[in-house]
Amino acid sequence: MITLAAGPAAVVAQEPQGLRRFDLQPRVPDAGVPVAQPGPARVAGETFRDCADCPELVVVPEGEFDMGSADSEYEKPVHRVVLARPFAIGRREVTFAEWDRCVAAGGCRHRPDDHGWGRDAQPVIDVSYDDARTYVAWLAQTTGRGYRLPSEAEWEYAARAGSVTPHWWGREVGQGRANCTTCATPAPRRTLPAGSFRPNAFGLYDTAGNAAEWVEDCWNETYRGAPRDGTAWTAGQCRQRVLRGGSFGSTPAAIRTAARFRYDKDVRYYANGFRVARDLP
Repeated sequence: MITLAAGPAAVVAQEPQGLRRFDLQPRVPDAGVPVAQPGPARVAGETFRDCADCPELVVVPEGEFDMGSADSEYEKPVHRVVLARPFAIGRREVTFAEWDRCVAAGGCRHRPDDHGWGRDAQPVIDVSYDDARTYVAWLAQTTGRGYRLPSEAEWEYAARAGSVTPHWWGREVGQGRANCTTCATPAPRRTLPAGSFRPNAFGLYDTAGNAAEWVEDCWNETYRGAPRDGTAWTAGQCRQRVLRGGSFGSTPAAIRTAARFRYDKDVRYYANGFRVARDLP
């Protein structure tokens, strides 16, 4: 197991020699769902797609980390989370191009407004938690794979990528590393194409700023009683769901890796999007 939360400064996760390989076996599908054939073995850090038009995924290794921070009551208490299995997560936020394919296929009904910022590689915005769940359900049915939204713990673990600083690149937000209100001069005040900045040590883009990202968890005011195994917290104020990462309209404090927010699950907002996760059997 790889421990990724030790040390006084940002730590880049290192892959050990002889890293175990993971065989992807087909899940048991529901009626009418295509049977996924066994895929190639995957290793931590590997990127892949399940179809030509599917979101690009990266394999995140098993490990453990300290979740939360002392900077906000919403982020307390800091607690140890152990993820016993690897999983895959979208390298980028889901784009308009990927969303529009779901609409064209009849899997998604909502066609969100791009606010004149363009579609294609722009992260999809103006989608609710319920909309995001519709997309991952369509993707799972289309591919026969276990697509879903990431849990809040999985999201923070993947976004930290071994770092223990407020931002995965360090303590100060600086400029040219993300899309937020002070991350550039002048600030764009709009989304930028997904993947416009350098990825973190796990290969994920835009975990800070750009579009805020829905995760699976219900909202809870603190982490008291939160799962410690990386699973989603499905108890609490479930009419509201958690968003992570902040957006282009967020301050540096709001794009910290530990920062968390809430929104009604059926409300669409022009700064909110998501990325997908996928089980690795």
